[in-house]
Parts: sequence; C-alpha cells; structure tokens
Amino acid sequence: MSTVPATTTAAGVLERVKGSRLLWPVVALVALVVANAARNPGFVSIRLQDGHLYGSLIDILKNGAPTLLIALGMTLVIATRGIDLSVGAVAAIAGAVACTTIAGAADPTSPAAVAKGIVVALALCLVLGLWNGFLVALLGIQPIIATLVLMTAGRGIAMLVTDGQIITVRNDAFREIGAGFAILPISILIALAALGAVALVTRRSALGLLIESVGINPEASRLAGLRSRTIIWTVYVFAALCAGVAGLMISSNVSAADANNAGLWIEMDAILAVVIGGTSLAGGKYSLSGTLVGALIIQTLTTTVYSMGIAPEVTLVFKSLVVIAVCLLQAPKVRERFRRRRRTTTTAGVIASAAAATPADADAAPAPDQHGQPVGPDARPATARPADGSGAPKQKVAQP
Repeated sequence: MSTVPATTTAAGVLERVKGSRLLWPVVALVALVVANAARNPGFVSIRLQDGHLYGSLIDILKNGAPTLLIALGMTLVIATRGIDLSVGAVAAIAGAVACTTIAGAADPTSPAAVAKGIVVALALCLVLGLWNGFLVALLGIQPIIATLVLMTAGRGIAMLVTDGQIITVRNDAFREIGAGFAILPISILIALAALGAVALVTRRSALGLLIESVGINPEASRLAGLRSRTIIWTVYVFAALCAGVAGLMISSNVSAADANNAGLWIEMDAILAVVIGGTSLAGGKYSLSGTLVGALIIQTLTTTVYSMGIAPEVTLVFKSLVVIAVCLLQAPKVRERFRRRRRTTTTAGVIASAAAATPADADAAPAPDQHGQPVGPDARPATARPADGSGAPKQKVAQP
C-alpha cells in the first residue's frame, strides 16, 4: 500500500490555494480586520449578554445581511450573463408597501398585520421580478437597459406608496426581522439560511449547471434543448425576492419606510461583492462562497471608514480603491504575469543548483589512448591494425 508523502500533499494544497480566486479577497478581508484590530483592540472581541452576542464583528454581519441577500440573487443573474440594477428600488418598494400595510391595518401592533404586510410586499416583488424577466428573456432587451427602467421608476413607485412621507410603525413582530436576536441577530440567520438553500439547490441539482451553461452560451443551450428563457426568468424573479426580503430587513431595523434612502446604491454594493468574489460579468461559472467574502469586505470597509471618523460621502472612494486593487490582483493577465515570474525564478534556481553540483570538467572529452583512439564507455572498439603499420586490416588467406 503506497502512501503519499506529507510534503507532496502540503505542496499540492499550497498550489491550489495560490491558484484560487478567493485568495486575494480573503487576504483583503483579513487585512481589514487586522487593521481595525490594531487601531482598536476591542474590534474582534465578542461578548455574550442576556443570551445575545454583541461586538463589532457581529455588527458587520448584521449590517451586511441585506447586501449578502441581494448579492445572492445578483450572483445568479450575473451567471446568466445579465445584470439587475433595480434591486435597490425593489428593496425600497418592499419596505414602503410593508410599512404602509401595517400602519393601515385595524391593529397595527398585531402579528397578523405584519404577516399581511410581508405577504403583500413579497407578492409585489414577485411581480416586479416577472416584469424584469419578461423584458430580458422574452423581449430580448439588454439587461442593463431593462432593469434601469425599474431602477428609475421604482423610487417613484415607493414615493407614491408612502405619499412622499416616512412611514413609521410600532410593531414588535415586524422589528424582529431586522433587529431581533436569537443568540445571533435574526437578519444574519435569514441571510445564512438563504445562502445555504441556494448552495444546496444549485450545487446538489442540475440547476447550477444549467445556469452556467446559459451564461456561457445561451444560443447553444437553447439548441441543446434547455429552456434558457425560463432559467433567465427564474433568476430575475429570485433576485427580486431577495431584494424584497432585504428591504424588509432595512425598514424593520429602523421601524420605518424611507423611500428616498432605503436601499440607496445597494445594487452597486451587491455587484461589487459578486465581482470581488470572483464571478465574471461575462457569465458562466460563479462562486457563492466568493459572494459571501465579497459582501463581508464591502461591509467591513464601510464600518472601517465610519470608525475612522471619515465622512460617509468619502466611503465610496475607499470602496473603489479596494475594489480596484482586488480586481487587479484577480485579473487573468496579472495572475499570469505572477505565474510567469514565479516559473522564471524557479527555473533559474534549478539551473543554478545543477551548475553548482556538476564538476567543471564533466563535459570534457576523454583523453585518447597511445594509438589515438578514444577511450571510455561511449568509445567504439578500435579496429585491429597489421603489424607492418599499413592502413588496411590484414586479411586471412585460405590455405589449399
């Protein structure tokens, strides 16, 4: 029974880690955490109080839950070679509809009012996702244009729902969605449950492969018998539902619906999280774990900027710098240049080692013998020469 040396296994693992698309995003996330911990040693501390976990890391997870949810839907949309710019507006619409429904109920403090508000909001998000899918899958409109329509009109719809006012609700059941705790904040548990469900469905069934095939070549997938339009339609509906749940989290966290600011620019954070995680905007293969890391990077960076006392308006500049750095490190040309430099260094080291181990006269020709014939293992046997010194070998003569 043969065994693989531990050094070989470790070298293989190290090589896979170096070639992983998650290497630089994880390094960036760790660097942000270390920088915050160096500035504030209590940044990484987590305490348990009244059965709830508190700390800066818990706050990052809690505040990043809506971004993670929207980024999950965006990952599948981008995997089909699409984009959805309307998710921020859909989140604002969901919060506005839910809060307006709860505030207009006979008993605004009852759980029944919350259930009705959630159902109505998510049903409307389902319709909005069907609309986006209709424009992209059936009418063939470019995704960036099709979703830009709802991105522009969505804020207006939210303003119409709330009549231009900030709708405040006082309902403990509704507040639990975004601000409740069950050891961890409930918003974190909802986001992680959605991540696990998407990973299970797409990686344990053929759906993930179908999404990737549609993203790589939609026409070839259609000719192969796949219902590419149905798949594209489905991912846009799912993205709208994720945005709706995120909008409920945002409005629940402040117990109010602000149509102007709820989910503002969150679509950009979601796209950045997906791209940082290694999913290509050209469609095809995607990474859910990379999306998780990307969402954490975006939220950690936002928290870092706020903790440093920098104006919130400058946050976008820091986000752009980090995103540019991570994307450059992930770029194929940059990665190939690093590989080429590493191969050149390794080859030069091998050549130098071989030259040092080889004697200086190893390649010299062996000295000839006294008759001028080469000697050594590669030398040919010398031809027998006659005693009289003539050039031809002496022939035997048959005797009569």
